[in-house]
Amino acid sequence: MGAFEELAEVSNELQNRFVHKWKEGGKKVVGYVCSYLPEEILFAADILPFRITGSGCGETALADSYLTRVNCSFSRCCLELALSGKYSFLDGAVFVNGCDHIRRAYDNWAAHTSALPFMYILPVPHVLTSDALNWYREEVNKLKASLEENLGVKIPDEKLKGAIKTYNDTRSLLQKLYDLRAKDQPVFSGADKMAILAAASRMPKDEFNKLLAAALDESEGNKRGADAGVRLLIAGSVMDDADFIRNVEDLGAVVVADALCYGARTFSNLTDETVDPIEALVQRYFHHVPCPRMAGEYHSRLEFVKQQAERGRVDGVILEYIKFCDLHGTDNALLKNDLEKAGIPALELERQYGPLADAGRVRTRVQAFLERIRR
Repeated sequence: MGAFEELAEVSNELQNRFVHKWKEGGKKVVGYVCSYLPEEILFAADILPFRITGSGCGETALADSYLTRVNCSFSRCCLELALSGKYSFLDGAVFVNGCDHIRRAYDNWAAHTSALPFMYILPVPHVLTSDALNWYREEVNKLKASLEENLGVKIPDEKLKGAIKTYNDTRSLLQKLYDLRAKDQPVFSGADKMAILAAASRMPKDEFNKLLAAALDESEGNKRGADAGVRLLIAGSVMDDADFIRNVEDLGAVVVADALCYGARTFSNLTDETVDPIEALVQRYFHHVPCPRMAGEYHSRLEFVKQQAERGRVDGVILEYIKFCDLHGTDNALLKNDLEKAGIPALELERQYGPLADAGRVRTRVQAFLERIRR
């Protein structure tokens, strides 16, 4: 089995072989839901950060007893898996107050499942001001102290520095992957890239780095992706679904770039390795590319999408959002208007999360968009 195939296998399983090996070694696994959580703090404590997802959720009958249909399908899928015991391997979960939907999923997870040993909310400000930075710094230090107290771990500066180095290596390798995706004949398909990103969020980063480096080496002179047809960028709501990308690419397009919290937004800046490690993490995560939960930062998001579009030399942008996600839905309306003004065709696409998605409707909308671009 090649390195890419190993990564793809990890992306298809929650309790994958790396999780089993980690648990068998007597170490803890803690779930998280948002890219504003400094994962390095967990990793430095010999805790495996595992990004909570709704992947594999076929229906939400249990979650619908606690969350209404106007809660997004991502939050309901995450809760469904928790209620059905799929996340029983976790030793804890750290949520972020990213939006009301995921906040309510946390409340119901804590109230209606057998309690995990550690449940925590990391408050993150909604504005990027100096006062907000001070608040975020206080909350990150509280999280570190709570992990040490409740899970019986130690998080010394030297371990933090080592974790920062490992995670910076991950981000540098992902940049190389994205450079290959931007070529005239992209290496790896967009669906393959999404599988790699999903694997990165559910296995130890040092192991991931070895496999991704090997996969990049194996790709030399080899082209996994199709010849570039219509080159697309995808931006919007949380996306870890390789099948969605594959559905788009089967229509003759190729997804060469993104502005997603699973993708380019998570590794666009490195953590400073020369200063106090906690302060470096606070600065890095507070100032990374903002999502729509951050008020007053629309133009930063617009410029980032434009930069990624230019880097990938895209022909168009798909602005997807999960139904009832007001943050991305509102942002996408503004982005579509400004991208079209800049001469970049854009499609607003409402969808459901993962296996609940209406693949046929998505294909129809995307096919019409591609025909518009080709004219």
